[in-house]
Amino acid sequence: MLALAVLLSAGCRSAGPYGYAAQYAATSDEAAAANGAREYDPVMYAREAEAWRKGKASLFGVVKGRAPGPGGAAYLTLSVRKLETRNLCSNANDEDTCRVTVSDRDFGVVHVLAALSPDDDIGEKSVGVGSLVRTVGTFGEDVDPADGSPILRSSFYRHWPRYFYVTRSAADLMRQ
Repeated sequence: MLALAVLLSAGCRSAGPYGYAAQYAATSDEAAAANGAREYDPVMYAREAEAWRKGKASLFGVVKGRAPGPGGAAYLTLSVRKLETRNLCSNANDEDTCRVTVSDRDFGVVHVLAALSPDDDIGEKSVGVGSLVRTVGTFGEDVDPADGSPILRSSFYRHWPRYFYVTRSAADLMRQ
């Protein structure tokens, strides 16, 4: 009976805040926030911007820039990436070696206004250039004045500091 309890508890292990699992593991808050959101598609957004403004959108992006935004929010410039269907792992038998994996390819630029938590705002693991961010929010009618890219007002975000995720190019060093 004790052995069964140990086996069951090992199977319920959390992927932790940085998703150390073979498959992407959304947190419960993340899943709730993303419920009903459309995965951002820059081509479709360009064709049907008004339709995209009527609902929630979700996207992954690597931070290319961070600046202060209105009301104490962070103004992030993201290089949009696609979440890979399977995370890369250094050791196929140890999920602690797995890292959330996104595409190498950039699918456009989006700017995000996000109210960062204190831990994500300042410190060693704060959101900064090179971080990966998943965000859910709504697009407004305004665009960035410098590059004309859309601005998403984030209602939820999750982030991975630099070196806590990988791009597909790491496949030479890691296994699936």
